[in-house]
Amino acid sequence: MVITSRAPVRVDFAGAWTDVAEFYKPFTGATLNAAIRFYVSGQIDAHEEEETTPVGNMVSGPSGKYSAPSRAGLTVQYESMIPAGSGLGTSAALNVVWLSLARRTSVETIEDKMQIADLAYKVEGLLGIIGGKQDQYASAVGGINLFEFGPEDVRRHSVQMSEGTLNQLQEQLVLCYTGRSRLSSGIHQHVWGNFRAGQEETVRALFTLRDTAYEAKQHLEAGELEEFGKLLTVQFECAKHLDSSTTNQQIDELFEVATPLIMGGKPCGAGGGGCLLFLARSTDSAKELEEELKQRHLTVLNLQFDFQGLCLQTEK
Repeated sequence: MVITSRAPVRVDFAGAWTDVAEFYKPFTGATLNAAIRFYVSGQIDAHEEEETTPVGNMVSGPSGKYSAPSRAGLTVQYESMIPAGSGLGTSAALNVVWLSLARRTSVETIEDKMQIADLAYKVEGLLGIIGGKQDQYASAVGGINLFEFGPEDVRRHSVQMSEGTLNQLQEQLVLCYTGRSRLSSGIHQHVWGNFRAGQEETVRALFTLRDTAYEAKQHLEAGELEEFGKLLTVQFECAKHLDSSTTNQQIDELFEVATPLIMGGKPCGAGGGGCLLFLARSTDSAKELEEELKQRHLTVLNLQFDFQGLCLQTEK
């Protein structure tokens, strides 16, 4: 029996950092994100003498591929379309895929997907990984959503856009990979240390990030892309207030190049490398910006939204 699983990564629009327990447990966090058509995929080839491989035995391989040592006829393989450290939530998508394979039952409802996302987040906590919840939920559920993170539960609010606004948004978003991966754990330690100490700049930035997630959702639903674009830039400015390493000379120079062509933009994830997301002023501006980025030897990714989320299939 062969079981295959696939889950998308995401771009985060607003509210990053507020999905971390340090913030959402006392104050409730909110993030706005979209699943996109770049995937982590996995496969189990389960033979008659089947035994489960412990998660701790999973090892990484070349070219974004992962494999787990097997016992008695169980083979597990993973492959990612996106490099680690991209800021697109690849690690969370991998955990969503792994848990769906371990579950081995159909994933049909939003509730099933939300449960797997919650388990993926808990697994990362057990492994001592400092991070937030939005990546797991975006990957498992798919679509464009505002997630609210409370001390006891997670609530999903699907963004309701007209078809015209949705198409315009997809055509004018430009996503590029800087070629420089980054690890967010060190940034997290610094940010939450300042937050616990009550540093005013950090606290103000976090509340702004959360509140603008709601505003950004409203602008999308009203078709106000220019206002939405401005809020992308607000995210970037807030991130720089949280930690100076969320930007660098390369990122700053790319934003200088892009500014005449965009309504706003931000680094994805914790910043400091990985991918950059821009909202161009028009489809022509998007094409012009893509050419500018390619001339600087950056990888431009074809951004398309994914509305399926986690998919699991079984073949006997």
